[in-house]
Amino acid sequence: MDNNSQLFTWQALSAMGGASLLTFFVVQYTKSLMDRWLPKLPTDVFAVLVAFAVLAMAQLATGANPEDWRVYGLAIANGFLVAAAAGQIQSKAVSPPGAEKENQGESN
Repeated sequence: MDNNSQLFTWQALSAMGGASLLTFFVVQYTKSLMDRWLPKLPTDVFAVLVAFAVLAMAQLATGANPEDWRVYGLAIANGFLVAAAAGQIQSKAVSPPGAEKENQGESN
């Protein structure tokens, strides 16, 4: 399949930007469902698990050896970074930069 017709590619999901964006979307769309099934699982931990899955799938899809433990070790380590970036995307979506200044100007 032509990579130009794809929004996400396996290579993009291997990178910080693509992995964090997909992690953000998956967590946002499944968070309420996970809260019902596993109410004690914090959203941050769920985001790390989602990021791990995204990164591991991307590595395996691009030719990594599924029997090499290093693939999974790096995926979990990078999963923390990707989950943190996804959290920042969520923070910016909820409170965009400049929104406080606009709200303060309206209340004066």
